[in-house]
Amino acid sequence: MASVWLIFFLPRPRIEAGLAFRRLRKPKARPASIAVATGATAGRTRTMTRLALGLLGLLAALLPAAAQTWPDRPVRLVVPYTAGGATDVGARVLAEALTQVLPQPVVVENRVGAAGMIAAEFVARAPADGHTILFNNTSHAVLRVVVPNAPIDPIKQLSPIAILSEMPMVMLVSNDFPAKDGREFLAQVRAAPGKFDYGSTGGGGTLGMAALLFLKTTGLAMNEIPYRGGAPATLDLAAGRIQLVYDIALTGLQTAKGGQARAFAVTSPARSAAAPDVPTWREIGVDSEMVVWQAVFVPVATPAPTKQALHAAIARVQGTEAIRKKWTELGVDRVLATPPEESEGYVARDVARWEGLMAGAQPAR
Repeated sequence: MASVWLIFFLPRPRIEAGLAFRRLRKPKARPASIAVATGATAGRTRTMTRLALGLLGLLAALLPAAAQTWPDRPVRLVVPYTAGGATDVGARVLAEALTQVLPQPVVVENRVGAAGMIAAEFVARAPADGHTILFNNTSHAVLRVVVPNAPIDPIKQLSPIAILSEMPMVMLVSNDFPAKDGREFLAQVRAAPGKFDYGSTGGGGTLGMAALLFLKTTGLAMNEIPYRGGAPATLDLAAGRIQLVYDIALTGLQTAKGGQARAFAVTSPARSAAAPDVPTWREIGVDSEMVVWQAVFVPVATPAPTKQALHAAIARVQGTEAIRKKWTELGVDRVLATPPEESEGYVARDVARWEGLMAGAQPAR
């Protein structure tokens, strides 16, 4: 924000006025002089008061204009996961679009670790000026459960500016698994508890969240194999070393289209427009649903005008046909730009849901 300096110049009191005030000690001597001097002083006081009020009004008018100078330097879009993953891909889509409409570039910065808490803490402690932004997904909703002794509260210290997208998770099954569809997969896994393995990023990532919900809903018993990211889990799935991976549609549908695995279901309430031939969870007998959202967050103390400017830029790019087409190609079902107030409620509802599911819950192994 540009700095605004105001310098007040006050008139030097005249010597005559000072002498007149000293004469107040002798009211009987020259009462007329007292009256004249007092009136002059009052006039000057009124003038200075009007001047001060006018300058304060000018300051009030200038401050919003100064806030509208955002951004005045490059903006960092911080991602909690490695480059090339689904969240990173989404962040780069947004960064590229914003760079085209803002006077400063938007640069993606990957800060990996502690299930996303490292990135969340970095942004929460950054200057609250809109130049350091967190790009995260549904896993943000479980950070407090996954990292209970963290130095910050990511829900209270970060404010969502906009929900950007909604998409399903994709149930990916290895090509060499003998089942031909989702219902057969469920039947074979149920018949051999503990025999088959699924890949997870552990620690509250969306892969683990979807698998947890899947196992809790179906009562199946599978072995969790943890990975540092979705990409290595998918590689092992393609090689047949594990049998199941849940991946966000943004990358999971590409895996299926590339022939590395088979998409047996999507977790959304309805079939995805990006994969209309893939049934939903409920269609294969899994009585639940899950959508993954992506959103941007800023430090809670960020001024309202800066939040509004950031949201306006996001709404502008999200409303273009070019970015909508790009999101759809990546598996997004809904392209959004919810305002900050609506985003707060949206995230709060998901936090309540997932903290309840995650707290003290372990998937069957």
